[in-house]
Amino acid sequence: MPMAAGNWTRVSQFILMSFSSLPTEIQSLLFLTFLIIYLVTLTGNSLIILVTLADPMLHSPMYFFLRNLSFLEIGFNLVIVPKMLGTLLAQDTTISFLGCAIQMYFFFFFGVAECFLLATMAYDRYVAICSPLHYPVIMNERTRAKLAAASWFPGFPVASVQTTWLFSFPFCDNKVNHFFCDSPPVLRLVCADTALFEVYAIVGTILVVMIPCLLILCSYTRITAAILKIPSARGKRKAFSTCSSHLLVVSLFYVSSSLTYFRPKSNNSPESKKLLSLSYTVVTPMLNPIIYSLRNNEVKNALSRTFHKALAPRNHNL
Repeated sequence: MPMAAGNWTRVSQFILMSFSSLPTEIQSLLFLTFLIIYLVTLTGNSLIILVTLADPMLHSPMYFFLRNLSFLEIGFNLVIVPKMLGTLLAQDTTISFLGCAIQMYFFFFFGVAECFLLATMAYDRYVAICSPLHYPVIMNERTRAKLAAASWFPGFPVASVQTTWLFSFPFCDNKVNHFFCDSPPVLRLVCADTALFEVYAIVGTILVVMIPCLLILCSYTRITAAILKIPSARGKRKAFSTCSSHLLVVSLFYVSSSLTYFRPKSNNSPESKKLLSLSYTVVTPMLNPIIYSLRNNEVKNALSRTFHKALAPRNHNL
């Protein structure tokens, strides 16, 4: 919402209000909870990357894109969680002007990249199920590299334009009512006419969310039609199992982000927005490797083989 111009000062740092309204005991409990989630996220996604690189059985396109997703989730977590943990532990609520801009830039970059990467993964499942004989030819190394690059690239212009534009405004206040530098709470501190920026932000968010979402819906519409044509129940279950993990990950990401950014403002209090933001910035990155490892026998078997190989030299020496 635009604020009246004239009463602004040069801001050199921001104050993240985070969870400052909560008692110290609750903040300590939140610190321990988020630290555990953070370590599980880094460990889980790192294991996915290492296993899909080390095990020859997981060198297919699906695991190439899964590796990209895990790398993205690690980056997403590193942008948000360390500062939040510092705020909870040491009560260091300040963040520099540049630090806030960098955090927002990479938040947009990884968020946009995830939208398009999930759409690319849906297309990969579509080709695998609807054209299984041509799958290795269509999804060759060159094609998958291009698709991965096309998924990562949109994050650069979106993040650059939105962050640069927002931080070029004058600010009347420096207290950000959030646990990281997200666009809506920072925008509330601006004392200038932001109508054009708000239109751009809304249109940009809708396009970034809807275009990949439509691609995912188209892919799964065709996948569903192909699965229904399979005569045996076992064949249907096997085909569905190859995309069930991706469907669950997509649902978690889109439901949590849509509830955060597309709820009516009257129903969107700062505290409820913080809780919803936690779901896709902290919880979802932790759940993704768990979903892919628990629901995927190939990943579970690969993890087992990797651990046995790692332990084999030790057992031999003993």
